[in-house]
Amino acid sequence: MSMIHVLIVLGLLATVGALIAGEVSMAHGGRFDEEHADELMWLRVGLQGLTVMLIILAILFW
Repeated sequence: MSMIHVLIVLGLLATVGALIAGEVSMAHGGRFDEEHADELMWLRVGLQGLTVMLIILAILFW
């Protein structure tokens, strides 16, 4: 497995982790959710974008 594949898997796991953290925060509600909902959403979007770019690079240079 090449380094780009490892980075893609790590990006996917990080994206899923951020998604789950946001879902748990939203389900629990409260002050933490109110203060960090936008941050968790942007973290997920950023990780998702990074992962998609890694996938595109892997396809282009395969």
